[in-house]
Amino acid sequence: MTKRNGTRRAARHAWCAAVVVGPVLLAGCGSGGGDGNDIPPTATGTLEELAAQARCEPKLQTDAQELRQANCVTDDGRYVLATFATDRGQREWINEANDYGGSYLVGRRWVAVSDAAVIAALRGRLGGTVETASPHHPGSGGDGGNEAGHSGHPGS
Repeated sequence: MTKRNGTRRAARHAWCAAVVVGPVLLAGCGSGGGDGNDIPPTATGTLEELAAQARCEPKLQTDAQELRQANCVTDDGRYVLATFATDRGQREWINEANDYGGSYLVGRRWVAVSDAAVIAALRGRLGGTVETASPHHPGSGGDGGNEAGHSGHPGS
């Protein structure tokens, strides 16, 4: 149980970093060059290899056995790139992340998180499948969607 909680904690920390970057991502939206017509085969490799293929110099944020995560900035915008040691770890991370909404570019044991325009442009370099999730808010009265009060998110 401790190992599983540690894996979830690492995934939650990675997602929290993505959520914190979210407002910056939205502020950096622009029209990306990807029109979705020329999708390459889905890329594979290490975080550094994927970042190079996406033309990004990764700024490593998490370097754990089960999860590696970096922030990337390209002409298309900002995004978070994460790689996973197992398919199961990736799926668990995506399932938890779906609660927060957003756009994800998904490959074999990797995920990129950003707004839809950046994901579309990135897909033109990395291939993959686009997944989009609507945020789920904890009830109608609560905190008005303030994610700082949501379980697993730091207060600031």
